[in-house]
Amino acid sequence: MRKCTHRHDPHSPPLYNHPMALSLPWYMLKPSTMSKIIGIIAGSLRKESFSKKIANGLLSMAPEGFEFKIIPIDELPIYNQDFDDHHEVPASYTSFRNAIQSVHGVIFVTPEHNRSIPAALKNALDVGSRPYGKSAWNGKPGAVFSNSPGNIGGFGANHHLRQCLVFLNIPVMQQPEVYIQKSNELFDENGALKAGETKEFIAKAVNAYIDWFNKNA
Repeated sequence: MRKCTHRHDPHSPPLYNHPMALSLPWYMLKPSTMSKIIGIIAGSLRKESFSKKIANGLLSMAPEGFEFKIIPIDELPIYNQDFDDHHEVPASYTSFRNAIQSVHGVIFVTPEHNRSIPAALKNALDVGSRPYGKSAWNGKPGAVFSNSPGNIGGFGANHHLRQCLVFLNIPVMQQPEVYIQKSNELFDENGALKAGETKEFIAKAVNAYIDWFNKNA
């Protein structure tokens, strides 16, 4: 892992307090030679979010030639076109758009809110898609990993998110479909994914996404 001697900027996006976090926003740093960077977006704002913990767990699953980087959405104000129209774009919008533009693909890890995606995730999609005609999402191969403490694993959120991604021109991995059940039981006392069938399934889904990415990038 590259070492960074700069002091941490409190205004830079956090990486969910993961030990792989960098001192500067990663999109400002030169990536490893020939590496493909995949952004990981957790669609939740809660500090102890299951989606954030799953996202952290994905970081170590990146295969050779790839880097997985978390792109936080916590600091994005609700999208208002006036920001773009009147040249008053929040710094968090600019940082987020730059981060999306800097990745080659995106894995979305989302909970389900009222049978749909969380408002914070929809807002992130909107921020990244604007100004009109300058979407940062365009053409980046994606995957959707939904989760919930219940037995259907965020099915509703998974498919509502896929509907949004069609318009954003993000080709989404079709198989395997990733519905992570009983997400409240997946972590140890440190918040790390516990060994077991679910972690193995997630790892297989990551490998399938890499194959999907290589065919569609």
